[in-house]
Amino acid sequence: MSLFDRRSLLMLPLALAACGFTPVYAPGGSATQLQNNVTVSEPDTRNGFLITQRIEERLGRAANPEYRLALSVSSSQENLAVDREGDITRYNILGRADYSLVESSTGRVITSGRAENFTGYSAAGTTVATLAAQRDAQRRLMVLLADQVVTRVLVADL
Repeated sequence: MSLFDRRSLLMLPLALAACGFTPVYAPGGSATQLQNNVTVSEPDTRNGFLITQRIEERLGRAANPEYRLALSVSSSQENLAVDREGDITRYNILGRADYSLVESSTGRVITSGRAENFTGYSAAGTTVATLAAQRDAQRRLMVLLADQVVTRVLVADL
């Protein structure tokens, strides 16, 4: 490593501190304020349950929440690979989660947005194996979306 690279590396924390950067998990950071302090809208689908479960794993469950996280989850499936006989052997599941973090006492929307991602699964095995692969892909997709939502909520200005 050259001398310039070492100096740059040593100056990076100072530059971040000067621009107002605060670590999310530092004392007083947004993660500390949101931990066990957010209630997630009640799910009405399996995907809604899976994404809510993951968000609660990351943020905790609130007894007396100061914040409310409204979620709207949707997914669709697209055919990806077709064999010579015309059978579909691979699928992609596309997912979208619209969210908004609201301060419960004032109704002020702190942040809102949309998280999008996808995952795939193979349909080359038996019917049971294909159904299991599809359910697993949906579960993985909801974990991906939940992690994106939590990351975006954590960096919001509270």
